[in-house]
Amino acid sequence: MEQNAKILLVEDDPSLGQILHEYLTIKGFPTVWCQDGEEAWDTFKSEEFHLCILDVMLPKKDGFTLAREIRASGKEVPFIFLTAKSLKEDTLEGLSLGADDYMTKPFSMEELLLRLKAILRRTYADAPQNQEMVKFEFGNCVFDAHRQELTVAGTTTHLTAKEAGLLKLLVKKKNQTMDRSEALKEIWQDDSYFNARSMDVYIAKLRKYLKADSSVLIQTIHGQGFRLAEMT
Repeated sequence: MEQNAKILLVEDDPSLGQILHEYLTIKGFPTVWCQDGEEAWDTFKSEEFHLCILDVMLPKKDGFTLAREIRASGKEVPFIFLTAKSLKEDTLEGLSLGADDYMTKPFSMEELLLRLKAILRRTYADAPQNQEMVKFEFGNCVFDAHRQELTVAGTTTHLTAKEAGLLKLLVKKKNQTMDRSEALKEIWQDDSYFNARSMDVYIAKLRKYLKADSSVLIQTIHGQGFRLAEMT
């Protein structure tokens, strides 16, 4: 995923914005540059990005507000804050919003690039590689595991990382039982009672998404796990 990852850059300083845009593009990262928060939010909603670089002080809509909207959108996109301030409170607020990193101006372009690459490697470590199947069709559904998108009867839903991870396990074992404990260890890294309850919630969400297609059903196999059954 590190290679060719698409970046949303939001920076109102025209000089810095242009330099960053050109630098990231040259380094192999397709970059869309916006100069205010409202333009950035409209762009984020209309395109798919793998990482966002957000200046904190922006016209029309500040970086913190933009970050909250990105998080509320359900798309689990990592982001880095850029700021001219070095106040501890700003750093804490940025991290509390789920920022993956925080850089104070002025900063080294090379350091930004290294941090950006590290975040992409960490975030998309499990992204599909080479010839691994990433698009699945079952019943009247299409599941794009790479984009985390499920289309049921023509309606597309963007899934969270855990929803997509669970559905991928279910689809790969279609008409077979997905072991509850194995799924918990793979997605939650722990098969504790509380994580098991959390998985039940995600299974309920997937059932809701699939409800429009009567030809598929997620069955509970008591004492074992779950099965995505495709009716014939």
